Amino acid sequence: MRIASTIARFLMGLVFAASGLSGFFLIAHGPPPMPGLAGEFQKVFFESRWVLFVDGVELIAGVLLLANRFVPLALVALAAVLANIVVFHITMMPSGIFPALVLIVCWILVAQRHRAALLPLLKPRPPAA
Repeated sequence: MRIASTIARFLMGLVFAASGLSGFFLIAHGPPPMPGLAGEFQKVFFESRWVLFVDGVELIAGVLLLANRFVPLALVALAAVLANIVVFHITMMPSGIFPALVLIVCWILVAQRHRAALLPLLKPRPPAA
Protein backbone atom coordinates (compact mmCIF):
# COMPACT_ATOMS: atom_id res chain seq x y z
CA MET A 1 0.00 0.00 0.00
CA ARG A 2 2.91 2.33 0.72
CA ILE A 3 4.25 1.95 -2.83
CA ALA A 4 0.79 2.50 -4.34
CA SER A 5 0.36 5.64 -2.24
CA THR A 6 3.75 6.98 -3.33
CA ILE A 7 3.02 6.29 -6.99
CA ALA A 8 -0.42 7.91 -6.66
CA ARG A 9 1.08 10.97 -4.94
CA PHE A 10 3.71 11.33 -7.63
CA LEU A 11 1.16 10.86 -10.44
CA MET A 12 -1.21 13.42 -8.94
CA GLY A 13 1.68 15.81 -8.38
CA LEU A 14 2.73 15.55 -12.02
CA VAL A 15 -0.80 15.93 -13.38
CA PHE A 16 -1.73 18.92 -11.23
CA ALA A 17 1.64 20.69 -11.49
CA ALA A 18 1.58 20.34 -15.29
CA SER A 19 -2.09 21.29 -15.52
CA GLY A 20 -1.62 24.30 -13.26
CA LEU A 21 1.45 25.49 -15.12
CA SER A 22 -0.16 25.07 -18.53
CA GLY A 23 -3.08 27.26 -17.49
CA PHE A 24 -0.75 30.23 -17.12
CA PHE A 25 0.46 29.72 -20.69
CA LEU A 26 -3.04 29.18 -22.11
CA ILE A 27 -4.60 32.28 -20.56
CA ALA A 28 -3.84 34.47 -23.58
CA HIS A 29 -5.06 31.83 -26.03
CA GLY A 30 -7.42 29.36 -24.38
CA PRO A 31 -7.97 25.88 -25.75
CA PRO A 32 -10.46 25.38 -28.60
CA PRO A 33 -14.03 25.71 -27.35
CA MET A 34 -15.90 22.58 -26.37
CA PRO A 35 -19.43 22.06 -27.68
CA GLY A 36 -22.54 23.13 -25.80
CA LEU A 37 -22.75 24.29 -22.23
CA ALA A 38 -19.22 23.07 -21.48
CA GLY A 39 -17.90 25.53 -24.07
CA GLU A 40 -19.84 28.40 -22.55
CA PHE A 41 -18.51 27.49 -19.11
CA GLN A 42 -14.96 27.28 -20.48
CA LYS A 43 -15.32 30.70 -22.15
CA VAL A 44 -16.39 32.34 -18.88
CA PHE A 45 -13.70 30.44 -16.97
CA PHE A 46 -10.96 31.87 -19.19
CA GLU A 47 -12.35 35.33 -19.92
CA SER A 48 -12.98 36.08 -16.25
CA ARG A 49 -9.44 34.92 -15.41
CA TRP A 50 -10.91 32.56 -12.79
CA VAL A 51 -8.66 29.96 -14.43
CA LEU A 52 -5.62 31.69 -12.89
CA PHE A 53 -6.87 31.05 -9.37
CA VAL A 54 -7.74 27.40 -10.05
CA ASP A 55 -4.49 26.77 -11.90
CA GLY A 56 -2.55 28.45 -9.10
CA VAL A 57 -4.09 26.08 -6.58
CA GLU A 58 -3.36 23.12 -8.87
CA LEU A 59 0.25 24.19 -9.41
CA ILE A 60 1.00 24.79 -5.74
CA ALA A 61 -0.71 21.56 -4.62
CA GLY A 62 1.02 19.59 -7.37
CA VAL A 63 4.43 20.90 -6.36
CA LEU A 64 3.71 20.13 -2.70
CA LEU A 65 2.79 16.55 -3.63
CA LEU A 66 5.94 16.14 -5.74
CA ALA A 67 8.08 17.54 -2.93
CA ASN A 68 6.26 15.35 -0.38
CA ARG A 69 5.76 18.42 1.82
CA PHE A 70 2.46 19.55 3.39
CA VAL A 71 0.70 16.64 1.67
CA PRO A 72 -2.48 16.87 3.83
CA LEU A 73 -2.81 20.56 2.91
CA ALA A 74 -2.37 19.72 -0.78
CA LEU A 75 -4.99 16.97 -0.47
CA VAL A 76 -7.53 19.34 1.07
CA ALA A 77 -6.97 21.91 -1.69
CA LEU A 78 -7.18 19.26 -4.39
CA ALA A 79 -10.35 17.77 -2.91
CA ALA A 80 -12.16 20.97 -3.84
CA VAL A 81 -10.58 21.04 -7.31
CA LEU A 82 -11.42 17.38 -7.92
CA ALA A 83 -15.00 17.87 -6.75
CA ASN A 84 -15.42 20.65 -9.29
CA ILE A 85 -13.82 18.59 -12.05
CA VAL A 86 -16.14 15.66 -11.37
CA VAL A 87 -19.25 17.86 -11.22
CA PHE A 88 -18.22 19.56 -14.47
CA HIS A 89 -17.91 16.21 -16.21
CA ILE A 90 -21.10 14.77 -14.75
CA THR A 91 -23.19 17.79 -15.69
CA MET A 92 -21.60 19.12 -18.87
CA MET A 93 -19.15 16.65 -20.44
CA PRO A 94 -19.60 13.05 -19.30
CA SER A 95 -17.26 11.70 -21.98
CA GLY A 96 -14.20 13.10 -20.19
CA ILE A 97 -14.85 11.72 -16.72
CA PHE A 98 -12.40 8.79 -16.80
CA PRO A 99 -9.23 10.82 -15.99
CA ALA A 100 -11.10 12.51 -13.14
CA LEU A 101 -12.05 9.13 -11.70
CA VAL A 102 -8.43 7.96 -11.93
CA LEU A 103 -7.34 11.07 -10.02
CA ILE A 104 -10.00 10.42 -7.36
CA VAL A 105 -8.65 6.90 -6.87
CA CYS A 106 -5.15 8.37 -6.54
CA TRP A 107 -6.45 10.96 -4.06
CA ILE A 108 -8.03 8.21 -1.94
CA LEU A 109 -4.79 6.18 -1.94
CA VAL A 110 -2.75 9.18 -0.78
CA ALA A 111 -5.41 10.27 1.73
CA GLN A 112 -5.40 6.80 3.30
CA ARG A 113 -1.71 7.21 4.03
CA HIS A 114 -2.33 10.63 5.65
CA ARG A 115 -5.64 9.87 7.33
CA ALA A 116 -4.32 10.70 10.81
CA ALA A 117 -3.72 14.29 9.68
CA LEU A 118 -7.04 14.50 7.82
CA LEU A 119 -9.39 12.95 10.40
CA PRO A 120 -9.42 16.00 12.73
CA LEU A 121 -11.00 17.95 9.85
CA LEU A 122 -14.10 15.77 10.22
CA LYS A 123 -14.72 16.64 13.87
CA PRO A 124 -17.71 18.94 14.40
CA ARG A 125 -15.81 21.15 16.83
CA PRO A 126 -12.13 21.88 17.26
CA PRO A 127 -10.51 20.55 20.44
CA ALA A 128 -10.43 22.98 23.35
CA ALA A 129 -7.20 24.91 23.62
